[in-house]
Amino acid sequence: MVATLPLHGSTGHRLFTVADLAALPTSLPSGDVRYELDDGKLITMSPPSDTHGRRQNLIGYYLTQAEFAGLGEARSEVGIILRRNPDRVVGADAAFVLTQSLPVTRSPEGYLETIPEIVVEIRSKNDTNPEIAAKNDEYFRAGVVEVWVIDPTARTAAVCRANQSVTVYPDTGTLVSPLLPGWSVPVANLFLGS
Repeated sequence: MVATLPLHGSTGHRLFTVADLAALPTSLPSGDVRYELDDGKLITMSPPSDTHGRRQNLIGYYLTQAEFAGLGEARSEVGIILRRNPDRVVGADAAFVLTQSLPVTRSPEGYLETIPEIVVEIRSKNDTNPEIAAKNDEYFRAGVVEVWVIDPTARTAAVCRANQSVTVYPDTGTLVSPLLPGWSVPVANLFLGS
């Protein structure tokens, strides 16, 4: 669902800002809700399913291993400001900020302003290929180096890089990244308990 704020005494609409987003409730009588901003337009999303949360927890665990190895800092379920005026805020399932980009900067509302080098998106059943490609392009324009798309249905991990071919790792393979030397994870481990 997309919404804009009505302008007082006008038939037009004003766009949402990062500050507006931070002030919105995360719990409604109908249940929990999450939001993103798409150039100032509010997008409401339902909370992740249990299996989605499980995938998120697993990738977060493995990215934390890279953090313990001194390669940077891991994040799970993080709001990232990709641009301002109009504001674009996405809720990535996981992210990794390399050591050279530390310390991170945050907006006054607590959202990540430092663009992570790696962003992880866990594909939901309603995500279309064009939607995923468009979101990846936005990440790349903001400065993300790699987007990992974890697909529970296909049981794959796809590593996407700007202007390069996509590397798809099947569940029999091992996910690696040149950004994380010495780090790897068997793709099947990302689907434990499914």
